[in-house]
Amino acid sequence: MGRGKGLIRSLVRRAVRSSKSPPVARKGPVFREPTVCDRCGAVYTRRSWRQGRKLTSGLLARAAWARCPGCIQAGRGEYFGRVIVRGPYAASNLEAIRRRIGNVARRAAFTQPERQLVASEWDGEKLEVLTTSQKLAHRIAHELKKLFRGRVSYHWLAEESVLVATWER
Repeated sequence: MGRGKGLIRSLVRRAVRSSKSPPVARKGPVFREPTVCDRCGAVYTRRSWRQGRKLTSGLLARAAWARCPGCIQAGRGEYFGRVIVRGPYAASNLEAIRRRIGNVARRAAFTQPERQLVASEWDGEKLEVLTTSQKLAHRIAHELKKLFRGRVSYHWLAEESVLVATWER
Protein backbone atom coordinates (compact mmCIF):
# COMPACT_ATOMS: atom_id res chain seq x y z
CA MET A 1 0.00 0.00 0.00
CA GLY A 2 1.46 3.40 -0.98
CA ARG A 3 1.70 6.59 0.99
CA GLY A 4 -1.06 9.14 0.67
CA LYS A 5 -0.35 12.57 -0.82
CA GLY A 6 -1.00 14.26 2.51
CA LEU A 7 1.75 12.32 4.26
CA ILE A 8 4.20 12.92 1.42
CA ARG A 9 3.44 16.65 1.34
CA SER A 10 3.79 16.92 5.12
CA LEU A 11 7.39 15.75 4.84
CA VAL A 12 8.37 18.49 2.36
CA ARG A 13 10.25 21.22 4.22
CA ARG A 14 11.19 23.47 1.32
CA ALA A 15 10.39 27.20 1.79
CA VAL A 16 9.38 26.75 5.43
CA ARG A 17 11.04 28.87 8.09
CA SER A 18 12.90 26.89 10.73
CA SER A 19 11.12 28.51 13.66
CA LYS A 20 7.35 28.34 13.38
CA SER A 21 6.91 30.41 16.52
CA PRO A 22 4.48 33.33 16.26
CA PRO A 23 5.91 36.78 15.43
CA VAL A 24 5.22 38.03 18.96
CA ALA A 25 7.46 35.31 20.40
CA ARG A 26 10.33 36.30 18.12
CA LYS A 27 10.33 39.95 19.32
CA GLY A 28 11.90 39.29 22.73
CA PRO A 29 15.54 38.66 23.57
CA VAL A 30 17.15 35.48 22.30
CA PHE A 31 18.30 33.21 25.12
CA ARG A 32 21.04 30.61 24.86
CA GLU A 33 20.07 27.11 25.98
CA PRO A 34 20.26 26.39 28.86
CA THR A 35 19.70 29.69 30.64
CA VAL A 36 18.81 29.94 34.34
CA CYS A 37 16.89 32.90 35.77
CA ASP A 38 18.94 34.40 38.59
CA ARG A 39 15.80 35.65 40.38
CA CYS A 40 13.24 32.81 40.28
CA GLY A 41 15.38 29.82 39.23
CA ALA A 42 13.38 29.01 36.08
CA VAL A 43 15.34 27.15 33.38
CA TYR A 44 15.13 27.96 29.66
CA THR A 45 15.49 24.79 27.59
CA ARG A 46 13.76 23.62 24.41
CA ARG A 47 12.65 27.22 23.74
CA SER A 48 10.52 27.55 26.89
CA TRP A 49 10.91 28.63 30.52
CA ARG A 50 10.01 26.02 33.16
CA GLN A 51 10.19 25.80 36.93
CA GLY A 52 11.18 22.64 38.75
CA ARG A 53 13.74 21.37 36.25
CA LYS A 54 16.47 19.42 37.92
CA LEU A 55 19.60 21.56 38.14
CA THR A 56 22.54 19.21 37.79
CA SER A 57 26.14 20.33 38.11
CA GLY A 58 26.65 19.71 34.37
CA LEU A 59 23.71 21.94 33.48
CA LEU A 60 24.88 24.69 35.83
CA ALA A 61 28.42 24.53 34.42
CA ARG A 62 27.26 25.27 30.88
CA ALA A 63 24.26 27.48 31.72
CA ALA A 64 24.00 31.17 31.05
CA TRP A 65 22.46 33.35 33.76
CA ALA A 66 19.85 35.98 32.93
CA ARG A 67 16.42 37.21 34.00
CA CYS A 68 13.36 35.47 32.57
CA PRO A 69 10.74 37.69 30.86
CA GLY A 70 8.35 37.34 33.82
CA CYS A 71 10.95 38.59 36.31
CA ILE A 72 11.91 41.47 34.01
CA GLN A 73 8.26 42.47 33.73
CA ALA A 74 7.65 42.14 37.48
CA GLY A 75 10.82 44.12 38.23
CA ARG A 76 9.59 47.00 36.06
CA GLY A 77 6.18 46.90 37.73
CA GLU A 78 4.52 46.22 34.38
CA TYR A 79 1.21 44.37 34.63
CA PHE A 80 -1.54 43.10 32.32
CA GLY A 81 -3.97 41.77 34.93
CA ARG A 82 -5.58 43.43 37.93
CA VAL A 83 -7.73 41.61 40.48
CA ILE A 84 -9.80 43.71 42.88
CA VAL A 85 -11.13 41.90 45.95
CA ARG A 86 -13.67 43.82 47.99
CA GLY A 87 -16.55 43.48 50.39
CA PRO A 88 -16.98 42.80 54.11
CA TYR A 89 -16.17 39.10 53.62
CA ALA A 90 -12.79 40.01 52.09
CA ALA A 91 -11.91 42.21 55.07
CA SER A 92 -12.69 39.48 57.60
CA ASN A 93 -10.97 36.66 55.65
CA LEU A 94 -8.00 38.54 54.20
CA GLU A 95 -5.33 36.01 55.19
CA ALA A 96 -7.20 33.05 53.66
CA ILE A 97 -7.74 35.04 50.45
CA ARG A 98 -4.04 36.00 50.28
CA ARG A 99 -3.03 32.36 50.84
CA ARG A 100 -5.31 31.22 48.01
CA ILE A 101 -3.95 33.88 45.66
CA GLY A 102 -0.38 32.81 46.49
CA ASN A 103 -1.21 29.14 45.89
CA VAL A 104 -2.80 29.87 42.51
CA ALA A 105 0.21 31.98 41.48
CA ARG A 106 2.66 29.26 42.55
CA ARG A 107 0.74 26.62 40.63
CA ALA A 108 0.67 28.80 37.50
CA ALA A 109 4.38 29.64 37.78
CA PHE A 110 5.32 25.95 37.83
CA THR A 111 4.28 25.46 34.20
CA GLN A 112 4.62 29.07 33.02
CA PRO A 113 7.11 31.13 35.07
CA GLU A 114 6.28 34.23 33.03
CA ARG A 115 2.97 34.45 34.93
CA GLN A 116 3.79 36.09 38.25
CA LEU A 117 2.35 38.39 40.88
CA VAL A 118 3.67 41.94 40.51
CA ALA A 119 2.14 43.52 43.62
CA SER A 120 -0.55 43.02 46.22
CA GLU A 121 -1.86 45.90 48.32
CA TRP A 122 -4.63 46.20 50.92
CA ASP A 123 -5.88 49.75 51.45
CA GLY A 124 -8.38 48.98 54.23
CA GLU A 125 -11.29 48.70 51.84
CA LYS A 126 -10.10 46.50 48.98
CA LEU A 127 -7.23 44.20 48.04
CA GLU A 128 -5.66 44.99 44.68
CA VAL A 129 -3.47 42.31 43.08
CA LEU A 130 -1.43 43.04 39.94
CA THR A 131 -0.26 40.18 37.70
CA THR A 132 2.03 39.90 34.69
CA SER A 133 -0.66 38.23 32.57
CA GLN A 134 -4.38 38.53 31.96
CA LYS A 135 -4.74 34.76 32.24
CA LEU A 136 -3.34 34.66 35.79
CA ALA A 137 -5.72 37.45 36.88
CA HIS A 138 -8.64 35.55 35.35
CA ARG A 139 -7.56 32.33 37.06
CA ILE A 140 -7.19 34.02 40.46
CA ALA A 141 -10.67 35.57 40.25
CA HIS A 142 -12.17 32.26 39.13
CA GLU A 143 -10.49 30.36 41.99
CA LEU A 144 -11.72 32.92 44.55
CA LYS A 145 -15.26 32.50 43.23
CA LYS A 146 -14.93 28.72 43.31
CA LEU A 147 -13.59 28.56 46.87
CA PHE A 148 -15.34 31.46 48.63
CA ARG A 149 -18.35 31.87 46.30
CA GLY A 150 -19.39 35.44 45.52
CA ARG A 151 -19.56 37.33 42.21
CA VAL A 152 -16.88 37.99 39.62
CA SER A 153 -17.00 40.57 36.86
CA TYR A 154 -14.41 40.96 34.11
CA HIS A 155 -13.60 44.15 32.23
CA TRP A 156 -10.94 44.50 29.54
CA LEU A 157 -9.21 47.83 29.04
CA ALA A 158 -8.31 47.52 25.35
CA GLU A 159 -6.09 50.59 25.12
CA GLU A 160 -3.88 49.35 27.97
CA SER A 161 -4.29 45.57 27.30
CA VAL A 162 -5.29 45.04 30.92
CA LEU A 163 -7.90 42.68 32.35
CA VAL A 164 -9.65 43.99 35.45
CA ALA A 165 -11.34 41.19 37.41
CA THR A 166 -13.46 42.22 40.40
CA TRP A 167 -14.49 39.65 43.02
CA GLU A 168 -16.84 40.54 45.85
CA ARG A 169 -18.96 38.82 48.41
